[in-house]
Amino acid sequence: MIMLIFVFVISAFLGIELISKVPSQLHTPLMSGTNAISGITVVGAITVTAVSVGGTVGLILGFLAIVFATINVVGGYLVTDRMLGMFKKKEVKK
Repeated sequence: MIMLIFVFVISAFLGIELISKVPSQLHTPLMSGTNAISGITVVGAITVTAVSVGGTVGLILGFLAIVFATINVVGGYLVTDRMLGMFKKKEVKK
């Protein structure tokens, strides 16, 4: 249980530090790269939940990790798709 809390606190701290250092012009292009990292997070959360020895609390935290990482991946792809749509040429209707 203490290890799960430790990993959560460290990842939250690193996430806040990294995101706050990225200029706003680079945030959306970097989203597509971080989707792969979030995908790895989903796989890691599934693995940790599957071998959880923390009992019910470990399973709940693992499930929450899976849900939040999945939301992050899906949201990242939606934002990236929307950003790429801004660069497509619009057809002129006659």
